[in-house]
Amino acid sequence: MQNAFLGSLVGDAIAMPAHWYYDRNALDRDYGDFDSYLAPRNPHPDSILWRSKYEPIGPKADILHDQAKFWGQRGVHYHQFLQAGENTLNLKLSVELYRWIILRGSFDLDEWLSRYAEVMLTPGWHHDTYAEEYHRNFFAHYARGKSLRSCGSADLHIGALSLIPGLLAGLEALEITDPATLIELAVALVRATHDHEHSLRAAADFTRILLHVADGVPIRKVLAELPIPGVSVSKFMNWVDLPDRVVVGEKLSTACYLPESFVASLYFAWKYHDDFSLALLQNAKVGGDNCHRAVVVGSSLGIGCGVPRKWLRELVSMEDLRCDLRTVKGLSL
Repeated sequence: MQNAFLGSLVGDAIAMPAHWYYDRNALDRDYGDFDSYLAPRNPHPDSILWRSKYEPIGPKADILHDQAKFWGQRGVHYHQFLQAGENTLNLKLSVELYRWIILRGSFDLDEWLSRYAEVMLTPGWHHDTYAEEYHRNFFAHYARGKSLRSCGSADLHIGALSLIPGLLAGLEALEITDPATLIELAVALVRATHDHEHSLRAAADFTRILLHVADGVPIRKVLAELPIPGVSVSKFMNWVDLPDRVVVGEKLSTACYLPESFVASLYFAWKYHDDFSLALLQNAKVGGDNCHRAVVVGSSLGIGCGVPRKWLRELVSMEDLRCDLRTVKGLSL
C-alpha cells in the first residue's frame, strides 16, 4: 500500500499543470509532449475561477486565506503557485493523513476531522489557489455550528477518492489488514465529506481493487471479475486501439463526476496495466479532471508495477515523508 500511496502522489503531480484543461490544443501548446514534472503556467485558458466565488461566513470557513483574491479573475491557473513535482491540495491532505496515522500510531475519524479542520484553517499550510467544492461546503457548515461529523455534503466528484491510498498505507503500517475493516474505514472517511451513493460505492470498489492487486491479482483480472458499475472489459477491448483522447473525451467524459470519471480512470489502468509511467502521462494529457483520475491510476499500478525512482526523486512531498518516517521504526520511503 505504500506503493499505492506513492503512485497516487506521483500521478497527481504529473497531471497538476494540465489539470482541468478541456481544450487539448491549448494543453499541447502550453506543455507539449511532456514526460516529466512541470510547473503550471498562467494564463490557464479553461479556468473558470473568474466565475467562481467563495466568501467565508466566519473564521471557521476561511480556508482560502491569501488565495481568495485570485477568485473572480480570468485566466488564473488553479494551482498557479505549485512548483514542478508538487501536489494539489487534496493530495497534500492525503500526505497529512498518512503522516498523522504513522506518527500517532492510530486512526480515529473524529480526531482526523479535527486535524483536517486545523490544517485547512491555518494560514500558509497550503498555497494552492483552488479548493474543491466539498471543502467549501464542509467549512461553510462548520462555520454555521455543525459538528465535524455533520459537515459533509452530497458530493459526487472523483476527488472523493483522493485520501484513500494514504489511509490504506497508514493502516497497513499499523498492521490493520482485515479487508472488511479497511473497506468500512475507507467508506466512513469518504462519507464524512462526500455523502453521496456514487462516492460511497466508488470508495468501496476502489478499496477492493487495491486490496486485490496488493494480494497479487493482476489489475486486468481484478477489473474482469469485480462487479463495478460501468466497467466492461469487452468494451475496453473494443476501445483499446482508439486514441486515448477519443476514449476519454468522446466515449467517456473527461469531467469529474462519478461514476463515469472512475470508469475512465480504470480504463487507463486496464490499458496500461504494465507501464506505470505511460499510464499516468497519457492520463495527464487527456486533460479534464486528470489529477483525481491519476489517484486511481497511479495507486492501482503503483502496487503492480512499482513506482519508478525517477518520479520519486523530484516529488516534493517525499522530503516531508522521509523526515517523519525516520522517527518510525521499520518504515522507510
